[in-house]
Amino acid sequence: MQTFIGNSFNKDAKTAVAEATKGLSNPHMILFFANFNMVEAVAKELKERYPDVPTIGTCAISYFEKDASDNKLIVIGFGSDAKVKVGVLRYLSTTPLYDIMDLKNAVKEVGPGDEDTICMEFCTNDEEILVTTMNVVLGQKKVRLVGGTVFGVPDGKKGCVAVNGEIYEDACCYAVIKNTSGKIRTYSENIYKLKPDAKRHIATKVNLKTKELVQMDYKPASEVYANELGIPKSQIVDNVLENPLGRIIGDEVYICSQYGIGEGGSLINYKKFNENDTVAILHLEDYEAINADTRSKIKAENPKISFVFSVNCIYRHLLFTNKNHLQDFMNDMGSLGKHVGIVGGGEQYKTQHVNQTMVCAVFD
Repeated sequence: MQTFIGNSFNKDAKTAVAEATKGLSNPHMILFFANFNMVEAVAKELKERYPDVPTIGTCAISYFEKDASDNKLIVIGFGSDAKVKVGVLRYLSTTPLYDIMDLKNAVKEVGPGDEDTICMEFCTNDEEILVTTMNVVLGQKKVRLVGGTVFGVPDGKKGCVAVNGEIYEDACCYAVIKNTSGKIRTYSENIYKLKPDAKRHIATKVNLKTKELVQMDYKPASEVYANELGIPKSQIVDNVLENPLGRIIGDEVYICSQYGIGEGGSLINYKKFNENDTVAILHLEDYEAINADTRSKIKAENPKISFVFSVNCIYRHLLFTNKNHLQDFMNDMGSLGKHVGIVGGGEQYKTQHVNQTMVCAVFD
């Protein structure tokens, strides 16, 4: 697929867009990432420069070449072999189905083929409901979902996404992208594993609204977690980089990151548990070896890579930074081909909202 990548560190939106789009000619879609304070101005400037080009974007820490930065504007242009429809799902917290017909029409117009179409999305909140809503449409056509939760929003501000120059809160922006000259394959990477002898617990009480796992096996969740690992409760939150919770569904394990302890000893997470879910404590594995395995699989299945887009969880970003592995990770992803990554506050992949995961789309 034909792709263009431009960037700028300039803090003036007009100048930054001019620098980042230098050489961008006749794009069929534009995707951008910027500092939170620049998103609205960048969206409007791109609309003025490319009034007929579908455009989506949001704020993010971005990975490009050797930089991981939240002060850089990244502009990605998709060429003439991309068939694209963009849109927005508004009112995620109250009426997520409000704009679902627009998504259905977008998928129909793009006309997904065999492993050549994805839906790329970026959302502000209510991820589980969003994924379920989108897959009402995407599942019928076997269009894979790849996306992330907006990250990089200053305290006291609301997350937002941009679609065709307009700004939306409590929303998801999406692009249904078909590669007419090749394939688009998707991958996810989990560096936390369920040990063969891991204890399995049952979520016996939850609070879906606050994403609290209140009890496991009829005991306070924090008590069960602390006792199993032999650590004080005061260390549970900081221990998320080593031992997050896992939600087990069949043969699949989905990471649920704990970030707080609630009243009565509950664990507050970034992903919901349902009552009667099977829960286990996961363990950090050899992430360098897992990274290498992921890249080997990508190379084996995609002999002519033109572009790689990834979403790396903020907790993985922090772990790799603490372990002095982030630069190596970015260099390794760049060895696959042209690569742009962002840091997500959560990740969406296929039919699930996940935590502490990397998801990516690989374009032939």
